[in-house]
Amino acid sequence: MTTQNWNIDAVHSGAHFAVRHMVIAKVRGGFEQLQGTIEFDPSKPEASKVSVQIEGASIDTREPKRDEHLRSADFLDVQKYPTISFESRKVQNRGKDRYLVLGDLTIHGVTRPVELDTEYLGSSKDPWGNDRIGFFAKAAINRRDFGLNWNQVLEGGGLLVGEQVEISLDVEAIKVQAAEKAA
Repeated sequence: MTTQNWNIDAVHSGAHFAVRHMVIAKVRGGFEQLQGTIEFDPSKPEASKVSVQIEGASIDTREPKRDEHLRSADFLDVQKYPTISFESRKVQNRGKDRYLVLGDLTIHGVTRPVELDTEYLGSSKDPWGNDRIGFFAKAAINRRDFGLNWNQVLEGGGLLVGEQVEISLDVEAIKVQAAEKAA
């Protein structure tokens, strides 16, 4: 088998996050708009490449006022930095269908290395004849490393917004057909 090209199916994929709120709970959210490509050969995963772009303005935490604040200069500053991106640099095989995808994550104009603990979920043909593959990946980052420093001290101690952000990615991708590559 050779390396194959895949387009991320945004309708069946998701970029999600969780962060501590007021020390006692976690707020969860995600991004509604993402796109990207994957080069993947299950027999030679170390040759794989991943490129993902997420529209920062598509953030959704199910609270419109919070989402508006997260889009502002206090956090993502989507007017100045509209896209969050990830570009892989290296893939390490960790055993049966498990990989460590090392790459560069750019948020708020700041690029830092990130390691995605990734699981290949398999492949299938959909009812319309398209080949599909699926992955799940997770990572944790410190938001302050990306210049997302806004916070508020709580009356009882602690901070309103936690610094560690848990990231999870559910990715389904469709194989690029030869005609698409030639266009």
